[in-house]
Amino acid sequence: MHVHLWVWVVTLAVMTAFLLVDIVVIARRPHKPSMAECARHLTFFVGAAVLFGIGIGLISGWDYGIQFFAGWLTEYSLSIDNLFVFIIIMAKFGVPERYQQAALMIGIVIALVLRGIFIAVGAALINQFAWVFYIFGAFLIYTAIKLGKEGLSDEDADDDFQENGVLKFVERKFSATTSWEFGTKLFGHIDGKRVATPMLITIVALGTTDLMFALDSIPAIFGLTKEPFIVLTANIFALMGLRQLYFLIGGLLQRLVYLSLGLSVLLAFIGVKLILHALHENSLPFINGGEGLHVPEISTTASLGAIVLILGVTTIASLLKTRRDHAAA
Repeated sequence: MHVHLWVWVVTLAVMTAFLLVDIVVIARRPHKPSMAECARHLTFFVGAAVLFGIGIGLISGWDYGIQFFAGWLTEYSLSIDNLFVFIIIMAKFGVPERYQQAALMIGIVIALVLRGIFIAVGAALINQFAWVFYIFGAFLIYTAIKLGKEGLSDEDADDDFQENGVLKFVERKFSATTSWEFGTKLFGHIDGKRVATPMLITIVALGTTDLMFALDSIPAIFGLTKEPFIVLTANIFALMGLRQLYFLIGGLLQRLVYLSLGLSVLLAFIGVKLILHALHENSLPFINGGEGLHVPEISTTASLGAIVLILGVTTIASLLKTRRDHAAA
């Protein structure tokens, strides 16, 4: 897939413009969005992603269009899992409802920048070293096992968030206040001393925590496509609708009891796909003398079908279980 420089520039410019408009609007009028407002924005972003994928299919071929949809659905489903931790972070730092939108928006912008860097590094590694697919595949299978065990355990969700090194550094470097009197400002002054506000601490927590999740999601999408343009745009579309999704389905998230199990199956599936691809393209001298093995590979169309099936079964099974539990109670 050859993407002209002007296509990269226009795509990134349009998406940046949407983000800037969002930031300006939210900064001027901090508020808790209504369900209708969230539904309108989410419908717009989902519709834009669908049209974008169709556009890729019409212009570059439907194999690339299917790769985009598979990557976008995978990133979106993994992002939904992130929302559990985002809810915990908001509660931990006591973010008032009218400021939660701004915190999410800035945190998402940070996540987009960091993910862009991560994608560039991943693409460079793949181009130089084909054997990196072995590492990606093994890491995804390990993550799938870990996520599956968490899904089967009864541990409190509050244990899912732990302060990372970047967040601890910010808290040590700057004197911080726990008061929300400064609103959406990142710094304030108390008795002539500059202090970090809770908003700064919250957005650092959101942005860096999302980067930790990217350690799973970026290798996963590279298992579905090796095109950096598709990887980046799928991530952007998945994150752009995340803020509205946070407010729209906050209650529904508690009903997706099998989400972790479903995502573990999804990651394991992509991990196996990556290892099969690595074996097919093998260049490691200690495996089959450095020659590729004749192993079956999973097509992009089959991958998209498996992703839709896994997510569909996960959602339906979760809703049925919560309905039975509610009826029993």
